[in-house]
Amino acid sequence: MTDTHVPNAFLALGTHCPHCPTVLAGLSELVKKGLIGKLEVVNLDQRPDTATELGIRGVPWMRIGPFTLEGLRSPAELQTWAERAGTTQGMAEYFRELLTEGKLDQVSSVIDRDPFSMEALLLLLADPETELQIRLGLSAVIEDYANTPALQAMVAKLGALTHHEDARIRNDACYFLGLSGDRDALPFLKERLKDDNADVRDTAEESLEELGV
Repeated sequence: MTDTHVPNAFLALGTHCPHCPTVLAGLSELVKKGLIGKLEVVNLDQRPDTATELGIRGVPWMRIGPFTLEGLRSPAELQTWAERAGTTQGMAEYFRELLTEGKLDQVSSVIDRDPFSMEALLLLLADPETELQIRLGLSAVIEDYANTPALQAMVAKLGALTHHEDARIRNDACYFLGLSGDRDALPFLKERLKDDNADVRDTAEESLEELGV
């Protein structure tokens, strides 16, 4: 039986790239281990059109399942990303890396292809240990999806976060519920009007106004 979670991989390399052999060897070993189902390799010196098509600016450049990675990656890192493919937690870690690097557009590109991947952002939102830089980045991304089906599909999960023990997380959840444009958010927001945190109460009230209440 084929494991549907085993990802395929693509590697773009260059003839004179010093790091490409290491990445190629690491990915090839994962194919042997059965952690990658298929590996496609393109030499950009021979196929420069591929670089133009995919917007590749440097090598090594690779995709492992849904993850686009650049630069030298150790065999252990490559295996970690292969094992993360197909999991929401894995996508959350990918988003964490992109947000740390300020690559908000890449996060949005993933969500545009798969709107339900926004759930991975909510995992970062729900983690009290998520750094401020990442929180600001994920907020900026989610704000771009105001009043869209992608955000509306997350209303129930955001509603659950309005009960989180951390007031910062309750506050953010209320804010995003207001952006959803979905009246299913109303019961969650009305309940937060009695929150013991003033910021949460204020955000819940503002979000209700945003929703026309």
